[in-house]
Amino acid sequence: MPRLPSLNGLRAFEAAARHRSFTLAAAELNVTQTAISHQIRRLEDELGVKLFVREGRSLSLTATGRDYLPGIRAAFQDLRLATDRLKQGSDGRVLTVSTLASFAAKWLLPRFGAFQERHPDIDVRITTSTSLVDFKKDRVDAAIRYGRGQWPGLNATWLMADELFPVCSPALLQGPNALRKPEDLARATLLHTTGYSDDWRLWTTVFGVPLPAGARQGPTFDLSLMTVQAAIDGMGVAIGRSAYVRDDLEKGRLVAPFDMALPADAGFYLVVPEGAPANATLTMFGAWLVAAARAEGEAQPASLEKSG
Repeated sequence: MPRLPSLNGLRAFEAAARHRSFTLAAAELNVTQTAISHQIRRLEDELGVKLFVREGRSLSLTATGRDYLPGIRAAFQDLRLATDRLKQGSDGRVLTVSTLASFAAKWLLPRFGAFQERHPDIDVRITTSTSLVDFKKDRVDAAIRYGRGQWPGLNATWLMADELFPVCSPALLQGPNALRKPEDLARATLLHTTGYSDDWRLWTTVFGVPLPAGARQGPTFDLSLMTVQAAIDGMGVAIGRSAYVRDDLEKGRLVAPFDMALPADAGFYLVVPEGAPANATLTMFGAWLVAAARAEGEAQPASLEKSG
């Protein structure tokens, strides 16, 4: 293999290019400005190219330097990330898991105490986002995703299915305008969630429930957990997703007025990058997560195949 350039020279180059200053690079690396200048000159001699243009007190990259910088910067970022992971592994096992805010609030966190009691030495950090996680950039070890389990570059472990059905406050089942049959939804306020705009249409179409166009115009919330809370507060009827409403149904905060559930064609998966190094902490968390989902009778729907 060809010999790599001096690591000190590469560090000096990356810092000087980032700051556009030998002085600031020297301060960051705790060396003199003269040392930075010498390291850059030796690196240029090794490579046989000019990396910087020096004009008085100004410093800029040459075209070659601009082309070289992204790869060097990425290499140092990989080194920093690998070192962080090494330190985390030796400092008491840190695990970072990304998931949807609604899934975290309505399913994961109410059950997470059991994992902490069993593994008090593991520091699990839960992050939430509506965007797909970048495992490397975001320094995430695993994610819980909703979908069909087929994502390029990822290994997916099946967790649970997701059924759709109307839910509301028990108060809406009382009084002269109580919900007694699906057709009564025509005079109800229907609650919606951004990103799940088709849920009501799918459910009413499959079960042949006629609704006037105006019945579908109700409040829309950014997160499922907000829609669920609005239903608990009696603001209207929501399409519940089983993972998000199970606990509220069991505790009587919500009711399902009709025994008419629509199986979704997707579900929740635990995903990790393909080829990720073995991680005993992640293995323990994954085993607990799968067991917690299976303990509640979650069965994989026939339309889904386990991936990974």
